[in-house]
Amino acid sequence: MRLRSFQGLVPVPQHAAAVAAVPYDVVNREESYALAHDKPLNLLHVDRAEIDLPLSVDPYSAEVYAKAKENLDKLVADSVLVREAAPSLYLYRQTMGDHSQTGLVGVCHTEDYAQDVIKKHEKTRPDKEDDRTRLVDALSGNTGPIFLTYRGQPAIDAIIQGHMQAQPADHDFTAPDGVRHQSWRLPAEACAQLEQLFASQVPASYIADGHHRAASAFRVSQMRRQRNPEHTGAEDYNWFLCVLFPGNELNILPYNRAVKDLNGRSSEAFLAEVSSIFTVTETAIKTPTLPGHASMYLGGKWYDLAWQAAADASPIDLLDVSILQDRLLQPVLGIDDPRTSKRIDFIGGIRGTAELEKLVNAGDHAVAFSMFPVTVDQLMAISDAEQIMPPKSTWFEPKLRSGLFIHTF
Repeated sequence: MRLRSFQGLVPVPQHAAAVAAVPYDVVNREESYALAHDKPLNLLHVDRAEIDLPLSVDPYSAEVYAKAKENLDKLVADSVLVREAAPSLYLYRQTMGDHSQTGLVGVCHTEDYAQDVIKKHEKTRPDKEDDRTRLVDALSGNTGPIFLTYRGQPAIDAIIQGHMQAQPADHDFTAPDGVRHQSWRLPAEACAQLEQLFASQVPASYIADGHHRAASAFRVSQMRRQRNPEHTGAEDYNWFLCVLFPGNELNILPYNRAVKDLNGRSSEAFLAEVSSIFTVTETAIKTPTLPGHASMYLGGKWYDLAWQAAADASPIDLLDVSILQDRLLQPVLGIDDPRTSKRIDFIGGIRGTAELEKLVNAGDHAVAFSMFPVTVDQLMAISDAEQIMPPKSTWFEPKLRSGLFIHTF
């Protein structure tokens, strides 16, 4: 696959922590305002510029995208963000508790996205695509990187580890959530070596997070081609910002489920029906320790649900979330389309099982399911098979911060 250095914008070291922002899609408008309204350097003022406008303004109005461009330009004018002297690749290391992961920051080609060299496993929503497309086009840039993974290669690992051990980080701070973020600008020789290694040893990468951002970057590249009668293919709008992590370093948490009602059944009748589908055992264990199991919280008690997958199951059908959906949520609880149903909520694993107990105990939900996390190998197998994972199947932690690297065109 193609990976290239870029001459981007980066925050000056003393402002890196203030600029770095959570991804736009993990917070709503109110949460974005709470996080950034009194922090003028935070990149949410660009990625969610509606927080700087009255609530009466539609978050998808032209005024919002114009405000985003104004806010980005101000960060540059005030020398909070500065243009690099030359193109480069970067290392981006995140440490959360005992877990660390190091990604390579560069730009990837939109044709690799179109030709499935960069592989997908989720469907995108048109309204979300439209929003990010308009933002990327208004900014002429990518502020939030796409989170990619690949099958690690020893030669690539050696360059990355060698540079981190030899050089102090350019940026090094711990965010309010306790996650440490470090970055290194790589020298030209290492950049050339890594670009060649990706071209020769990495046949494909996989979107871990950022399907809407990737689709939007591709759409903007197509729009710019149509507007440019002198298009050659060398233009920067053909490339988009990515961070590539070797799959063996990633930490996937479960995406748990909570359903608001039992589809007309009593708790006793529902438990009896579940017991006819799965092997059910009352347990004190709130999180499954093996695939082929889910933990169910019902009526103040936890139950282990166990099953066997079909011998000829496809990669998608082997997923625990698929089995729960196909054998229980759809036929018993009537959750026909979990993408659109208002009766089911998805709770990221970072919030733990206490959140599931809280929802059920408060009476807002009738039953909750704690899932075993999808593995990186499963994600890759499903992408290789050109299948689409069920919605809300993976929750990656830690989340990438936006604003530490910005690619413009």
